[in-house]
Amino acid sequence: MWSGPGSRLIPDALLYYQVLNFAMIVSSALMIWKGLIVLTGSESPIVVVLSGSMEPAFHRGDLLFLTNFREDPIRAGEIVVFKVEGRDIPIVHRVIKVHEKDNGDIKFLTKGDNNEVDDRGLYKEGQNWLEKKDVVGRARGFLPYVGMVTIIMNDYPKFKVGICVSVFVRVLSVGAFPGGAAELQSSSSVLPLVLLQSLCSEPKISVST
Repeated sequence: MWSGPGSRLIPDALLYYQVLNFAMIVSSALMIWKGLIVLTGSESPIVVVLSGSMEPAFHRGDLLFLTNFREDPIRAGEIVVFKVEGRDIPIVHRVIKVHEKDNGDIKFLTKGDNNEVDDRGLYKEGQNWLEKKDVVGRARGFLPYVGMVTIIMNDYPKFKVGICVSVFVRVLSVGAFPGGAAELQSSSSVLPLVLLQSLCSEPKISVST
């Protein structure tokens, strides 16, 4: 059989095509994430609960969907995700008290449903109330335990690397076998969601303390 340079044309073209497809998937995931930020008004529209202080409302591993429209008033009883100075990871707890001044300024106090005391012990020293600027988002919905994948990947970095490598190999191998076109279509629709969670997991995790 003739084995000149032309014999490598199809395999090389397939490899380039699969690499391009992988790059498009990653780009799609990033675009989806940026789009969610714009639509929800929150810098972290999807977060994961890391502990049980909000049980029974939320459990460890639940995936929360947030919005943060500045014009919406903060009311007692709603669940918010907020940042505290000196803490790298946000906290998700319930608003229990709200103080609103005549000029519209709002200060509020939070507490975990499963905690015995309020969150003043979690705030920075000398801080007794939170303000709107501390809010990352407000919980609008959730998927139970879906975020456990993110927790496992963060607890076991080698597992996360393995997942990323397997996804990359999967994309490159699609189309190399019979039925590859159908597999490619399926992968293109599912992988952006997997990559979206993986890419956004580390800086976008919320903990209920």
